[in-house]
Amino acid sequence: MSMHRLFAEQLRCATNATGQVDVVKLGKFVSAAYEAGDRERQRMIEVRAQTRDEVEQDLLRTREFLDTIIENIPIAVFAKCAESSRYILLNRAGEDYYGMPREQMLGRTPEQIFPADVARVVNEQDRRVAASGMPMVLEEHLLEVGVKGRDRVVNSRKMLITDGNGDPQYLVGVIEDVTERVTTRQRISHLAHHDALTDLPNRSAFNAALDERLERAQEASTSFAVLSLDLDRFKEVNDVFGHPVGDMLMRAAADRLAAEAEGAFVARIGGDEFMILMPDNASREDVLALAERLVETIGKELEVDDYLSHVGLSVGIAFYPDDGVNAATLLANADSALYRAKREGRSRSAASNPRWTRSCAIAGCCSTTCGRRCSRTSSSSISSRRRGWMARSSASRRCCDGITRRRASCRRTSSFRSPRRTG
Repeated sequence: MSMHRLFAEQLRCATNATGQVDVVKLGKFVSAAYEAGDRERQRMIEVRAQTRDEVEQDLLRTREFLDTIIENIPIAVFAKCAESSRYILLNRAGEDYYGMPREQMLGRTPEQIFPADVARVVNEQDRRVAASGMPMVLEEHLLEVGVKGRDRVVNSRKMLITDGNGDPQYLVGVIEDVTERVTTRQRISHLAHHDALTDLPNRSAFNAALDERLERAQEASTSFAVLSLDLDRFKEVNDVFGHPVGDMLMRAAADRLAAEAEGAFVARIGGDEFMILMPDNASREDVLALAERLVETIGKELEVDDYLSHVGLSVGIAFYPDDGVNAATLLANADSALYRAKREGRSRSAASNPRWTRSCAIAGCCSTTCGRRCSRTSSSSISSRRRGWMARSSASRRCCDGITRRRASCRRTSSFRSPRRTG
């Protein structure tokens, strides 16, 4: 109750029935009231002090919590003075990112930390954000830090913090290093369009390149050539020495093809089959000469796992637009020329023969309606018959066919053994 009501109550209690006030009794009442008031004020002071301590402790715990979050978040976080661009905060991820402890960055400007060209870009970004007040967001951009000695791909965001009057106070930024993420995505994309064994473009990449080349050739009225290649006697290497040696031989052959056909689009489309897409400016004579060089270079001995392996190469050639104006016909004629080269003895090249192609078309083998599928079917039947004959005669021919011989100067410790030559 209020002091007035309290005093009126005490006065009533100190007045006797005659209306006289007992001064001594009233003094005791007043003294007790003041003591009670003092105790209440003291209690309130203590409550306020305790509340203030609790509030301060809550604020301290909140600050420590936020500091722990910022310190351990796996993204670089920094804060700078908006006026001087001096760093005033850097978390642990920021130390790892910049490659230096925060003691070497806090209180310093970009000019004192980074190379001159990097510091110039950082300061320009700071001025732009401070002037506009708008956040700056950069996705997957190359940041030439120059501290760790390597460039990084990052997502970065920088924003302005103002005071109560709206004046610039802090520049706060976050930097997320996405180099590994981007590298992984690029690797996946690379694997989707390249052969895992030889790292050459695969069938999908070749088809896309051929479609693009056809469209460009039709617009510019230019010509180009397609080469269909197949390794001879590769199956025997796999049968005798196993797939590990066969894989090494395939990589060695692919390297030779890519080196010899430099400037052309070389692809492995599966198994022992390759395709080459020649440049637009290659003449017919250049294409035929390259085919002969490819046959020659693959025909040379290939050193594989201490063995000198002998395989061959057959090449079929088709020219746009003489041998086809669309992908299906062009590839069908290249494949037909390839299997003609194989029938004539292998380890040679053959160009598509329009007269021979027309005769096959009459027989229903290479019509434009069935395209490459029919050619593959006809060719696969020929190949199946040949391989059946090769499988039956393989045991008697392996020792004298010259497929692979052991290198005399090397001691072999692998479980793969070369057959003895007998004649």
